[in-house]
Amino acid sequence: MLRTHFTRRMHEVITAAAPELKPRIWYGMPGYAKSASSPVLVFFRKDELMTLGISEKASIKPAGGKDGLLAPAAWYFDDLDETTEQRIAEIVRHAVA
Repeated sequence: MLRTHFTRRMHEVITAAAPELKPRIWYGMPGYAKSASSPVLVFFRKDELMTLGISEKASIKPAGGKDGLLAPAAWYFDDLDETTEQRIAEIVRHAVA
């Protein structure tokens, strides 16, 4: 997937899942916050793999079970498909809750 298409589609998925989020640049990558003066909650980047991440300011809870107190905060993927987009939307909604 081309970088510009990926960036545009990720923006669409994130803003559809949480319309209250506003885009801004965060450490050189696209980030999303509730306002210009509030901390970034969700970000993404495209290097060799695509990365979706949530910052420490998002609603993060430990995974529990075999993961104990580890909290999932980043996901890597090669491409966007419908299933991946749906999961990204779930992650974003949870991060801003």
